Amino acid sequence: MLSRNRWPVGVCSWSLRSDIAGIAVAMKELGLQHIHLELGLALGKGGVDYLKEVRKHDWIITSGMIGFPQEDYATLDTIRRTGGIVPDAEWPANRRMFVEAAKIAADLGTPYLSMHAGFLDHTNAAYAAKFYDRIRTLADEAHALGLTLLMETGQESAADLKRFAEEMNHPALGINFDPANMLLYNKDDSCSVVRLLSPWVRHIHIKDATRSKTPGQWGKEVPWGDGEVRASEFMDTLEAVGFSGSLAIEREGGAKRMDDIRLAVARVQSR
Repeated sequence: MLSRNRWPVGVCSWSLRSDIAGIAVAMKELGLQHIHLELGLALGKGGVDYLKEVRKHDWIITSGMIGFPQEDYATLDTIRRTGGIVPDAEWPANRRMFVEAAKIAADLGTPYLSMHAGFLDHTNAAYAAKFYDRIRTLADEAHALGLTLLMETGQESAADLKRFAEEMNHPALGINFDPANMLLYNKDDSCSVVRLLSPWVRHIHIKDATRSKTPGQWGKEVPWGDGEVRASEFMDTLEAVGFSGSLAIEREGGAKRMDDIRLAVARVQSR
C-alpha cells in the first residue's frame, strides 16, 4: 500500500504480537504488503520454520530488525546501561547474532537491518571510541553483504547522532527514524530533528507519544495522531526533505493494538 505521497506503508511484525500465520491474517485485513520484519525469531531453535513460514507470503520486507537479549527497557536508566552493543560482556555474542541476522536479511532480499545501537555518549572519550569501533565493525559486516545498518533513534540528542553519522561517514550506516522515541526519551522535537538528520534517514516508524512530565521517567506511547509528534506536520516535513523510503507502523503499547494500527493506516492514507 502507498500513501498519497507515494511512500510504501507497512507494519512492524512485532507490533502484531502473533506468529507468521496471524501476521498474515492481520496484514490482509489491513491491506498491507510491506513489513518491518523481526529477525531475532529466525535465529536459533525454530528459526528454520519461522523463515519457511515467512517465505510463504509475497511480502515486501522493507527492513529486518534485531534486538539483543540483555536489553532491559524497564526504566530509562536500565536501557541506557543495557541497550544495544554497549555492554562489554555481551558484545562477542551480540556481534555473532548481528552477523547471522544480516546474512538472513540479505537472503530475504531486504536492503536494511535495524537495531537500537545503545546509548551514544560523546562526553566520555573511551566510551565513544568503543561505540564508534563496534558500530563500524557491524556496518562493515552489513556492507559486505550488500546491506545498510540502520540505527534507531533513541536516548541521544539529534546533535549527537548527527555528529556521529558525519564522523563515521560510512556507506552502510543509516537511521531508522522513530519520531515517538524523541518524546519517550524526552529529547528533541521530532519535526525539526527529522529535517536535521534527513541525509541519513532511510526508514521511518509511524509511532506517536507524549512526553513525561517527570524527569527520568518514560513518556507515554499513544495512537498515531493523538500525541505530540504533530503527525500532519511530520509528514509534511518528510515530503519537504525529499524522504523516499518506507513507513512502518509500530505500536508497542495500548490494549487495542490492532485497532490502533488500523487507525494509523487510515490516518496516514488520508492526510
